[in-house]
Amino acid sequence: MAEHVAPAAGARSGIWSWITTTDHKRIGILYGVTAFVFFLIGGLEALLIRLQLASSQNDLVSAETFNQLFTMHGTTMVFLAVMPLSAAFFNYIVPLQIGARDVAFPRLNAFSYWVFLFGGLFLNASFIAGPILGADSLSVAPDAGWFGYANLTSRAYSPGFNVDFWVLGLQVLGIASLAAGFNFIVTIVNLRAPGMRLMRLPVFTWMTLVTQFLVVTAFPVITIGLVFLMFDRFFGTNFYQVSAGGDLLLWQHLFWLFGHPEVYILILPPMGIVSEVLPTFSRKPLFGYAVVVYSGLLIGVMGWGVWSHHMFSVGLGPIPDSVFAGTTMLIAIPTGVKIFNWLATMWGGQLRFTTAMLFALGFIAMFVIGGLSGVMHASPPADLQQTDTYFVVAHIHYVLFGGAIQGIFAGIYYWWPKMTGRLMNERLGKTHFWLGFVGMNLAFFPMHFIGLLGMPRRIYTYGPELGLDSLNLVSTIGALLIGVSILVFAANAWWSLRHGETAGNDPWGAPSLEWTISSPPPAYNFSVIPEVVSRLPRWSRTQMRAIPDVPPEPVHVPGGSFWPVIAALGIGVLATGALLHTLWVVLAGAAVLVVAIYAWAFEPFEV
Repeated sequence: MAEHVAPAAGARSGIWSWITTTDHKRIGILYGVTAFVFFLIGGLEALLIRLQLASSQNDLVSAETFNQLFTMHGTTMVFLAVMPLSAAFFNYIVPLQIGARDVAFPRLNAFSYWVFLFGGLFLNASFIAGPILGADSLSVAPDAGWFGYANLTSRAYSPGFNVDFWVLGLQVLGIASLAAGFNFIVTIVNLRAPGMRLMRLPVFTWMTLVTQFLVVTAFPVITIGLVFLMFDRFFGTNFYQVSAGGDLLLWQHLFWLFGHPEVYILILPPMGIVSEVLPTFSRKPLFGYAVVVYSGLLIGVMGWGVWSHHMFSVGLGPIPDSVFAGTTMLIAIPTGVKIFNWLATMWGGQLRFTTAMLFALGFIAMFVIGGLSGVMHASPPADLQQTDTYFVVAHIHYVLFGGAIQGIFAGIYYWWPKMTGRLMNERLGKTHFWLGFVGMNLAFFPMHFIGLLGMPRRIYTYGPELGLDSLNLVSTIGALLIGVSILVFAANAWWSLRHGETAGNDPWGAPSLEWTISSPPPAYNFSVIPEVVSRLPRWSRTQMRAIPDVPPEPVHVPGGSFWPVIAALGIGVLATGALLHTLWVVLAGAAVLVVAIYAWAFEPFEV
């Protein structure tokens, strides 16, 4: 087959090839590895938080350091870990599932990764920027909370560089998310294989499509809020200054108008993963495929109508409180529909309890608990008692760790053979699952009681008179168990890459299109674009045209380019100039960005 493929397709090796790659699969791997590193950083921050709270009146870290840790932990896990871990699957799996050779805009795809990387590095550089910037503190990491409530973020209360890093870093990350969002919408809509109608799309691809529409509509909202905040801090405007006619609640409305769709940006992709894993290891088609798809669409739409349940304590009044209480209760319906469909899929199936299957089941169990506590927040009287307590911390971690992270691990164990060509060790995988599952419940379930017994969140210490030392110690032990489970996973991944059993094209007997080609796939994915006449092409082989081993004509693949890296670097320079209030650095970054985009626009597309 080599003579039928453009020469560059098989000649990509070395570090430079990874820096200049536009191959969606390599970009997916870059996203995954980078996000996992940030996940480890966010996890280390969480462990320091839990060690500080293991006992009353502890002094492991100072109040200032604690504020930086919990701010960066929340920011890192949401924007630098969970979102890009899902993006790794978007990049690697979606084109394979729809029968495409690449994404619609390969260079824009590379640009989105490099902007994400530079944005993440920019945020985390704040920990070591103190001496460089001449700040009084050795660290100038963001410390106003990952929610950035005004007026904590004003110059009066945060006069240093801390909030500037946060404001600029999130805007850079927003550019990466928007670039990827537009790219995947166009890819899924326009590059589907012949016969791949919308209602034949795998559920993961469907949830990816819904997620991208949420991304391109939600991120402009937070961008507006961040621009207002940047203008308040840099130019003396008063968008959030009450004494000058501004409104503190404007920030909360903008943040949570973005923030609740963001929850579904984080959770819909793992829902899609679970919808792929369960049928494969139940040996049954997904029960109620159309209902699962439409419920995902409904979640995407209804997610825009619930944001102010985060604001029941600010005094919106009885009518807004009633409306948002009702919409919050209603959004539980499409979520519950998905859960019943997943359970019905397993009912009567030939269940195989692989590691991927265990993580999918863990996702369902933990997300149910997180969802139930979320419905409790829909009641304004109950929410007034729970808000700003550790009960809310328990809720969000059951949704985002028990839900999103377990769903992502299900995807990692499921698609690892496709990405690497090797199987992970099932014994180590199950050890990882059970350590993480037990640790997660030890860490977060006691927080429900810690919160109900009166412990506020976002405090660095507490008094012994609360009687919460034992529950907090159990929570810290659980967090340490989670840390051990992640080390087991890292060891499993390392072992698999060197000694794992060869996977073959389809080790699971899965139904979707990505399993019809070699593991890992070639640079061009499909030698001939398949024609699909079934929603389950691997389980309906007689209904899919056979893919020949040798393509009838040469296959062209997108060429590598270093201009996306240069363009992303220009954005990083621009943000640094804004941080330092240095006009010539801002202009230099903008010039680099414009030149790089112009250059890649006229660069040859294929090789």
